Amino acid sequence: MPELTLIAQNALPQGVVTTLAGTRIEVLPMRRLTALMPGPDAGPLAEALMAQHGLGLPAPGAVEHAEQAECLWFGMGQYLLVGPAPAPGLAEAATLTDQSDAWATVLLEGPAARDVLARLCPLDLRARAFAPGATARTELAHMAASVTRTGPDGFRVMVFRSMAETLLHELRAALEAVAARGMV
Repeated sequence: MPELTLIAQNALPQGVVTTLAGTRIEVLPMRRLTALMPGPDAGPLAEALMAQHGLGLPAPGAVEHAEQAECLWFGMGQYLLVGPAPAPGLAEAATLTDQSDAWATVLLEGPAARDVLARLCPLDLRARAFAPGATARTELAHMAASVTRTGPDGFRVMVFRSMAETLLHELRAALEAVAARGMV
């Protein structure tokens, strides 16, 4: 019997999808995503992450960055390692699950980005409440999502792979509405 090899692919074509009112929606390349679930004691995971990836364990709603990696708080007792393959020692400190092809990731960046997201999700996206480096699991146009502020006018939005086209549709419609109102 022939051996089959499955190759993970991005749910959407990569690159800029829409630019309007100085704001762009860009599909990001698929990166390695590993869910880390330490159980009731996150101490061993924090030590292993620091020793093996140079990352601290993020506080709720925060992101930790290292040279080629980041770790997002991803819910109660859950973290997401973005970038590298997890070092072998992490498996001793947490349950690891590869999530690389389970999520579609889009960057929304520009002067209308906050107003676009404000139409779609219930987060307070003002800089004093959701500063760069903040992250949250939330609902976005009735989809489960992760929203991370990447800069003053930038947000990384992740939804389940099956919702990728819906995410683009909703972001485009909201961007068009914000641009039509001259809110930028």
